[in-house]
Amino acid sequence: MPDLAVLSVDEQGITLHAGGDEVLDVLLDGRRIWSFWSVRDTEPSQGDPERRRVDWPQQLARYLDGTTCLTVRSHVNGVDLFDEERRFGTGTERIAVVDRRGVELAMDKSGRMQVTFEGRTERDVEPLLDSVEVVIEALADAGVEAFPAYGTLLGAVRDGALIGHDSDADLGYVSRHTHPADVILESFAVQRHLAAMGYEVVRYSGGGIKVTVEEGDGGKRGLDVFSGYFDGEGRLVLLGEVRTPFEESWIRPLGTTTLEGRTLPAPAEPAHLLEAMYGPGWRTPDPAFRFETPASTTTRLNDWFRGTSVGRADWDRAYQRLRHRAAPRTPSPLARMALRREDSPALVVDAGCGRGTDARFLARRGVPALGLDYSTRAFELVAQEPETTGLPLEFGAMNLLELRHALAWGARVGATPGHRVVVARHLVDALPRAGRENLWRFLELACHDGGRAYLDFLVSPASEDPWARRSLLRPVGAAEVRAGIEARGGKVLSQTRIRSDRMGVRTGRRDTFRAHRRACRMVVEW
Repeated sequence: MPDLAVLSVDEQGITLHAGGDEVLDVLLDGRRIWSFWSVRDTEPSQGDPERRRVDWPQQLARYLDGTTCLTVRSHVNGVDLFDEERRFGTGTERIAVVDRRGVELAMDKSGRMQVTFEGRTERDVEPLLDSVEVVIEALADAGVEAFPAYGTLLGAVRDGALIGHDSDADLGYVSRHTHPADVILESFAVQRHLAAMGYEVVRYSGGGIKVTVEEGDGGKRGLDVFSGYFDGEGRLVLLGEVRTPFEESWIRPLGTTTLEGRTLPAPAEPAHLLEAMYGPGWRTPDPAFRFETPASTTTRLNDWFRGTSVGRADWDRAYQRLRHRAAPRTPSPLARMALRREDSPALVVDAGCGRGTDARFLARRGVPALGLDYSTRAFELVAQEPETTGLPLEFGAMNLLELRHALAWGARVGATPGHRVVVARHLVDALPRAGRENLWRFLELACHDGGRAYLDFLVSPASEDPWARRSLLRPVGAAEVRAGIEARGGKVLSQTRIRSDRMGVRTGRRDTFRAHRRACRMVVEW
C-alpha cells in the first residue's frame, strides 16, 4: 500500500492510510473547501496507527446534503487520492457551500467558513487593495510605518498575490516605543485617526484593531492592523504570534514588495519576519497551517495586550456557527416582562443582546431599542434584515472588560431624556469579576434618576452542574450580585429564583439549548 491513500469516504468523514504527514485538500465539484494534515488532524485506529480517521468539521457538515464530485488531493504535488461522485444526506441538488448571498465559502486556517480569495475577481478585491494602500498612508500620517503582515506579506513575497485560501488582509507596524503601555496608547491614537477618516474600526486587543472595508460585490472584509515593537532586549514583539530575537535592520528602513501588481512597503528583509511567523518552511504553501505559538509568548501577549478581549474568540465562534440560521422570532420572558411593566420607556437597552431577538422585538412594538454586545458577529444578521430598516433600533459593540466602554456607553444612555430601561439576559454570568464591576458602573450611569435594570443570570454552582462547566456562562451567587449593585447605588426591587429560559448560543458539539438551569431574576432601580 502507498504511504498515503484514501480508504473510504462516508457521511461521517474520511478514512486514510497515512505513513507520513502531509496537507490534503478536499474539493467539492472541483473547488477546494477544506484542507487538513493527514496525521496531525486525524485520529489513529486501534491496533493500526497508520489507519487514520477524520470527521467532517461541524461547520462543513451542515452543507453536505446533496450530490457532488468529491476529490481528496495532495496539496503539494497535486495527486488525486480520491475522486468520485458522491451523495450525502437526502438532497438531490448539487451541494453548494455558499453564504446567504450565494457567495462561495471555504474553511480558513482558523476553522471558520469564510469568503476566501479563491475565485474572487479583480473587481471584487480591488476595494480591499485600495484600502490597504489608503490605510498604510493613513497610518503613516498617524506616525507609524505600516507594511503587509502575516498572510498578506507571505502572499506578496512568495507569489506577488493574495493567498487563495486566505480570507482577510493583515497590516503590521513596529513602533518606536519599547514599553507595552506606550505601544497601546499609540494604537488607540491610530484607531482614533482612522475613525476620523470614516472607517469602521473595531478593537480586539490593546495592540490590534480591525478596519472593515466593503468589496465590489457589497460584501465586507476585515483589514487587521497589528502593533509591534522592540522590547529593548533584542526581541521583536508583534501581535498576535511573534516574540523572538530579531535585528532591527531586518525591519527598517522599510523596503518594498509587490502585491497584485501594487508596490507596497515591506520589512527590509521580509524572509526573517516570515520565518518568525511561519517557521523555516514558509515558502511551502499550507492551507491548513496552524500557529504553534510558545506558551510563554501567548502568556505575555495576553497579559500585556489582550486582557480586554478575554473569551471574545469563543463568543465569535459560537455565533459564527449560527450564521446560517435566522435569529429566533420569540423574545425572552425577561424582555416581555420589562415591556409589560415599564410605561412607554424612552429607551430600552438590551445589554449582551446576542443575536438581537429581544431588541428587534422591542423596536417592532415602537420602543426605541439599543442592542449592545461583546461580539459584533452576534447581531450581524438582525442588523442587516430588511425588516429592521426604519425601526427605532440600533446595535453597537460594548466591551465591559474596558472601563472606557462602560463609561462611554453608560454616559450616552444616561443622557437620553426620559425613562430608561436596561435588559441584561445572561450577561452577568458571561462576565469575569472585573467585567461585572464595569457592568455596575454602566448601569449606574445608564439608569440614574429612576432608570431600571432587569437581570437574569445563572446561580447553579458550577461544581454541581456539568453543563455549566461546558458553557461560556459561569454561575454567580445572587448575594455577590446584590452587593455589587448596592455598592454602586442601586436598589434591588425584587429578587426571584427562576428556571432559566433557553440559551441562545451553541458553545460546542453538544447542544446547550436543551437544558433549563437554576437562575435568578433581579429588578434594580437607581
